[in-house]
Parts: sequence; C-alpha cells; structure tokens
Amino acid sequence: MASSQIRLKILPSVRCLYDKLVQVKVEGLAPHKQVQLSSKLVDDRGVIFKASALYKADETGQVDVCRTPSLGGSYTGVEPMGLFWALAPEKPHSKFLKKNVLSPTAVEIKAMCRETGEELASETNERGYMTEGMKRIPVQEGRIRGVLFIPPGEGPFPGIVDLYTFGGRLTEARASLLANKGFVCLALAYFGYEDLPKNPKKLDLEYFEEAVTYLRRRPEVKGPGVGIISISHSGGLALSMSSFLSGISAAVCINTCNANTVIPLHYKDMVLPPLPPVIWKLRITRYGLLNIRNCLSDPSLEKNRASLIPIERASCQFLFAVSEDDYNWNSPLYAEQATATLRKHGKKSFEVVTYPKAGHFLEVPHMPYCPSAFHAAVGREVVFGGEPKAHAEAQLDLWERVQEFFKSHLH
Repeated sequence: MASSQIRLKILPSVRCLYDKLVQVKVEGLAPHKQVQLSSKLVDDRGVIFKASALYKADETGQVDVCRTPSLGGSYTGVEPMGLFWALAPEKPHSKFLKKNVLSPTAVEIKAMCRETGEELASETNERGYMTEGMKRIPVQEGRIRGVLFIPPGEGPFPGIVDLYTFGGRLTEARASLLANKGFVCLALAYFGYEDLPKNPKKLDLEYFEEAVTYLRRRPEVKGPGVGIISISHSGGLALSMSSFLSGISAAVCINTCNANTVIPLHYKDMVLPPLPPVIWKLRITRYGLLNIRNCLSDPSLEKNRASLIPIERASCQFLFAVSEDDYNWNSPLYAEQATATLRKHGKKSFEVVTYPKAGHFLEVPHMPYCPSAFHAAVGREVVFGGEPKAHAEAQLDLWERVQEFFKSHLH
C-alpha cells in the first residue's frame, strides 16, 4: 500500500469554529484494508488528549467516518465526531482547558497502518473560537473583571452574562462561541482572576448587579433585559441574580443547585449562607476518587431554608439542563425542587431538559468529556459521572436548545 497515494481529508475545511461538525475521510487505501485513525490535541496546560478507532475501507479504498463504522478503539459504530468527543487525557483526572480563545485548538488526525503502525497520512483540524470581525474586549470596569465578545455586523444584539464554574479563572470558550451566534457575551470572572480575591470569604451580589448594568448599558446590546448562562456553582448565582436583580429576561442553569453553596452570598443587608455538607455521605470509588453526589443537605428541609434561593421572586424565563448521571451533586432533585417552587407560585416560566447518561460538565459540542478532575471546593479529585457517547450527544442537543431559548426570550 503506497502511502503517497493515500490522502486524509477534513471537510469542508481544515479550519472551522469549535462547535462545527467536520467530515474526516481517508482515500487511496487498498479495498477492505483496515486502518487506524487517531486524534491528538494539547490543551493550554500542556495536557495531551488522545483518541483512536479502527476502520475498514470500502471496496473503493475509502473510509468516511460519517458513514463507516468504527470496529473498535475509543468508540465503536458510526460516530462522525468520535475522534473529537472521545479524546481522553493522558494525565488522569485532567479537564480540557482553553484559556486563550485568540488561538484555535489544533486537533491532529492521523491514518496509520494497523499492522506496522506506519503513518500513511495526516492532517490538522484548527478549531477556532472567534469568527472574523468579532471583537474581544478585556473588561476592567469598576470592580468588574472579564472579557466582552461582540459579534461582527450591525447591532444591537441580545446580551448574555456567561458565568462558569467554581474554581476561579475566566473561561472564554462558551462566551466566544455564543457571540458567533449573534449575542454580545460578557464572560464574567468572580474570583481568582486578575485582582479579584483568590479565596473570598463571601460573594457580593452587587458585583453581579454591576456586571448586568454594565452589559445593559453597552450601545451594542439590545434591551430591555439580558440573559445569563451558568453551570454548576454559578447556577446558584444565576438563580440569585434572577431573584434579586432587575433587567434579567432569561437564565440557563446547567446542573445547578437551588440553594446557595460553598461561600456566603451577600446582597445589601441579606445573607444566603451556604448549604451545609453531609460528610458521612461521602463515598470513595474503587479507583480512590471521591463520589460527592449526596454530600449536600436537602435544600428543602426547614433547617436549610436560609440557604434556599427565593426563585419565586424571579420574573425571567428559566432553562434547567439536568444530567441524570451527575455525580457532582444531585442535579435532578434540585431542578425538581426549583420548578416545584415556581409552580407553587403560579409560574410556568421554565423549561427542563434531562439527559439520562450525561455527567456534570455539559460543555460546548465536541469538547472532550470529563469523567473526573480536581474539585476546587473539595480540594481533591472527584468523579463527575456520565458516559462519553451519551455525554457528547447531550452537549450537542443542549447547545442548540440554549441558542433557541435565548433567541426566543431575548428578542
């Protein structure tokens, strides 16, 4: 099999936005020849992620991953984006990290001879975050720290505050990709970033109020209200913002708790204490990882009422995304309690979407699945649940729903 005749193609182009589907094809193989396809990326921490799958060429000597089934490896069956979502870290318990969205994530794809391991062909897919003409503006306005993404073209556009998970830093990937869809997105840090405190003893809701006011006053932002997208710990912040602040029209809460967690939340003269942990419910997996799914008190119990977020006060629309296999905490229970509260107060302003075998970190499409990683609030590695394929499908489905939800309620 002469490797000079073998070509690996990434269609429609080797360059695309991160959330886009691509078609990987290998041509010029011997008919019915088996070939190993592998993918590799290096994240911004230097962690290497890899996946591989075994394919068999058709009678014309071609493998098209959109039609040809994988016979084994990181996944099996017809999986057009399997070489992307199945990427797993070489260093265990590493979550994919993208800090700088000004550069693309490069995914190297190789076709190799199964028998000899010889490389037959390779190509690199550059998966970018910002479309041409988009503005990325670092924000240092009063206390606010973050990055603003403004789509190209004539505004004004609907505005969204993007809050990421506990652990500090700023995560720009989701905000930049949402901005490609026609939203002005403020990726907002709330601790451990620039001059924000690294280990805050409390969080001020006034900080988030400043951010909402800042976004609503931007000339590129179309009012009257803005949206919030949140995940994990920041979901409680999104619920609190919706309950106490004005100017919020729509909130996406991904695997969220309906009570305040980890750090006391202050607003004017009110304090929401964190929901207390139940340490004896901690479990250790056979791999020595912590399973913390049931380690928070039930928010609905009388003794925990002070931590419960009064979402009956909110006037916005909610989208609750729930992974049933979330091991970070009991997301299905919290969503059930939150929607029961809204119903009890005569509100139908919510949608719930559940994903049976998905884990905690529902990210943008094709992002590597994270089964376990260091947990900033726990100080140890924990399991996050889910199955890779089901998780990848959930990310794809949720991404479309999020866009539709914001288009419906922010226009």
